[in-house]
Amino acid sequence: METGYRTSLSPVGIRLGDRLTGKPVHVDISDEPMTMGICTNRNKFILGPSGSGKSFFTNHMVRSYYEQGTHVVLVDVGHSYKGLCDMVKGYYFTYSEENPIRFNPFFIGEGDSLDTEKKESIKTLLLALWKKDDEAFKRSEYVALSNAISGYYHYLIRNPEVFACFDTFYEFLQDAYKKVLEDDRVKEKDFDVDNFLYVLRPYYKGGEFDYLLNATENLNLLQERFIVFELDNIKDHPILFPVVTIIIMEVFINKMRKMKGIRKMILIEEAWKALMKEGFAEYIKYLFKTVRKFFGEAIVVTQEVEDIISSPVVKQAIINNSDCKILLDQSKYQNKFDQIQELLGLTEKEKALVLSVNKANDPARKYKEVFISLGGMLSKVYRTEVSLEEYLAYSTEQTEKVKLMEYASKFGGDIRKGIMAMADDIRSKLKN
Repeated sequence: METGYRTSLSPVGIRLGDRLTGKPVHVDISDEPMTMGICTNRNKFILGPSGSGKSFFTNHMVRSYYEQGTHVVLVDVGHSYKGLCDMVKGYYFTYSEENPIRFNPFFIGEGDSLDTEKKESIKTLLLALWKKDDEAFKRSEYVALSNAISGYYHYLIRNPEVFACFDTFYEFLQDAYKKVLEDDRVKEKDFDVDNFLYVLRPYYKGGEFDYLLNATENLNLLQERFIVFELDNIKDHPILFPVVTIIIMEVFINKMRKMKGIRKMILIEEAWKALMKEGFAEYIKYLFKTVRKFFGEAIVVTQEVEDIISSPVVKQAIINNSDCKILLDQSKYQNKFDQIQELLGLTEKEKALVLSVNKANDPARKYKEVFISLGGMLSKVYRTEVSLEEYLAYSTEQTEKVKLMEYASKFGGDIRKGIMAMADDIRSKLKN
């Protein structure tokens, strides 16, 4: 009766623990604060140094939202969400030499349609592949590409046996569209189709990047509820990285505008630093300002204070448009916490709360504390304490991950069964 930690009646939220007793409480950090008028958006900013339990808390939060029906798009470097993605059987896009990253922006899946936005995103992608950043494109080139895309989809309707992908689009340009340009008397200076085909040749079959835009699986990203883009191996690649960036934008904007009445979340982990150098900054600004209108939330997770201070985009667009601020153990930044306090607009009381995180934890229990501020009006410290099964699903500890994969392989790769078996074995060892 006397605690300040009360369970919310809201159907959405995450399970955390009462700081003093550890009793579980259901906490809504998205809808209820909006209804109460203490927040004007659902966006979140998460700050926690390495080892503070940041990825662990984020996994716990994302899983809770996913199980409550949210469409989740994660952009990561560091494979923090591989276990969770496997468990919910989501799409995991990553790059390796044996299995390079593959997409198919030309495919129109269930619930999707060839509307203006779809055409624009394909056009943006083609222009990015064709022209360098500093190279201007003419109005005539823009019109010619628009007509090429419309013509290609009409061609697909007339030829249902043709599979929509970059290869067949390229062939359509080579054959049918060249004829259209000749009939329309389009001059080379207005649209040099031969130059366009030459520059994009590496993405066509037999080319160096022929795998990139011709995927035949993981096609219906609009309906897929859990998607991870793991950028670790391509964040410095001059060709792959910009293309993947455009596809991430298209995937989430498509969900934002077409999944009406369904909650959607985009979470950008440390990847945001790499994304900034690819002109992603404007997109992040747009996202943080408009996502609330589409029943969505944008979340940025970071560990370095310097990154926030040195990036005007993070300072202005992200922090100012994130009414929910989540901080993990800040002991490492104790001496420079004044900067963080000023940046996040924390009161003296909130500063004291943040710096008290993990200082008096119950030694008999395994958990880490988390500070959550809502609209600067409501601040509390909670425990993040999960079951052994949940711990095994999120753990990024290499030895535990390897062991879990061994258990899963006994059940034909079923991660859920692997987790259950491994947890049972750990418990029986503890009893003995």
